[in-house]
Amino acid sequence: MFQFAHIEYLYGLLALPILGFIFLIALYRRKRALKNFGNPDLVNGLTPEASLSKPWIKFILMESALMLIIISLAGPQFGTKLKEIKREGVELVIALDISNSMMAEDIAPNRLENAKRAISKLVDRLHNDKVALVVFAGDAFVQLPMTTDYEAAKMFLSTISPKLINNQGTAIGAAIELGIKAFTPSQEKNKALIIITDGENHEGNAVDLATAANDEGIIVHTIGMGLSKGAPIPEYNQYGQKDYRTDNQGKVVISKLDEDMLKKIAVSGGGKYIRANNTKTGLNALFDELNQMEKAEMEVKAYAEYEEQFQYFVGFALLILVIEFFILFKKNKRLSTVNIFKSNLLDLKKQ
Repeated sequence: MFQFAHIEYLYGLLALPILGFIFLIALYRRKRALKNFGNPDLVNGLTPEASLSKPWIKFILMESALMLIIISLAGPQFGTKLKEIKREGVELVIALDISNSMMAEDIAPNRLENAKRAISKLVDRLHNDKVALVVFAGDAFVQLPMTTDYEAAKMFLSTISPKLINNQGTAIGAAIELGIKAFTPSQEKNKALIIITDGENHEGNAVDLATAANDEGIIVHTIGMGLSKGAPIPEYNQYGQKDYRTDNQGKVVISKLDEDMLKKIAVSGGGKYIRANNTKTGLNALFDELNQMEKAEMEVKAYAEYEEQFQYFVGFALLILVIEFFILFKKNKRLSTVNIFKSNLLDLKKQ
């Protein structure tokens, strides 16, 4: 692989043909001036040591040196190499409830959208930490494996909606179990699992699983999305008209936050429970908790920057300039006395 760090400097190469044009004009004017001065043969006889080729050689060398210097200023770089970068941070798994009840609008604009915005802001504050996303409803799956690519995390986060899982419900236990598996096996501590849900329609033994997670060194935090009074779950028909979900008796279903369950999960997981509302989501408070965690050393493979190669171009340019310095405009006295054709004629006469 090859690239220039400062490709804009290559525009300086446009000066080379301009300098060549100026050199030709200078030679033409010099030739015309000598012609006006007197007979060319007479003038050449008065300056026998003047060389016609040396100015051309010196100019070509100067142009070559200038070209190499311009290229070196552009920062030529060759190839990349893979190396391990050691960082200190924590591993964070965010398990987000995407069941239909998370579309309730007691927290504006709705529970799910509010949670996604808060997660995005949390990701912006991460530094040298790893993050993974787990989504769950009646089932759970890993939306994004453990990574330090925060832009990818935000991109995957933006695609999350209740349509990702057909099986509805709130399987917090499945989310915890999958969240445990999402952590790096070699890391024994510095792990945190944040569960964001309204806790309704709880399925599975979440409390026992939170205890098991904590035994493995994972701190389990919970954030309750929703208000205690609850809210109906909106539904939209094919024409985009808004309605609300009803039960078998035709009554509007009110989705309420199950705080007791989320508190028990947080206690069992050695973490904290925070209830979200319209003014705060709780992730900022949990971010302070993450900062207080002991940072673990993690090795992350990354591509190193391109290796700089400008020194070779500078070296060749200096070598050319040294050669140009020792080339004089005059003819070499020893070489000027050598006449190959004259020597050959003498040899033939002797024969």
